[in-house]
Amino acid sequence: MCRQRARPYLFSNTIAPVVVSGVLKVMEILNASTERRDKLEKNAAYWRKGLTEAGFVLREGDTPIVPVMLFNAKLSQDFSKALYDEGIYAIGFFFPVVPQGQARIRTQISAGHEIHHLDRALDAFTKVGKKFNILGKTKQDIIQMYGV
Repeated sequence: MCRQRARPYLFSNTIAPVVVSGVLKVMEILNASTERRDKLEKNAAYWRKGLTEAGFVLREGDTPIVPVMLFNAKLSQDFSKALYDEGIYAIGFFFPVVPQGQARIRTQISAGHEIHHLDRALDAFTKVGKKFNILGKTKQDIIQMYGV
C-alpha cells in the first residue's frame, strides 16, 4: 500500500510503445552509418566558420549549437525580430535563461540542413549584423554600444 501511494510512484508512467519503437528505429539508423553524424559535423563547422568570418562573437565549442553572443537582452530580441523579417527563425536568449550579460541568439545546426540553407542564413545574419553595427566588434565594444 505504501509503495502504491508513495510520491515517486504516483507520477511514474511507462513509455508509450510508439516512442520505444521510434527510439529503436533511430538507434538502428545511427548504427548503420556515420553519414548523418559526419554531415552534421561538416555543417556545424561550416556554420561556425561563416559566422566567425562575418565578424560575430561566438561561444567556443565544436557542437552543432552555436551561440551568437550579443550580451544585451533587448539587442537579442531586436536581432531575433530582424532575422525573422529576413525569413530566419532564431530565438534570442537572455536572463534568466542565460546568465545576466550573456544574451545571445541560439543557433542549432542539423544534418537536415544543406549548404544553400546555411548560406541563406549566413546572408541574413550578416545583413542584420550590419544593421546593428556589431560585425567585427568585440564583447567590450558591443557592451559599450548597447549595455548589458
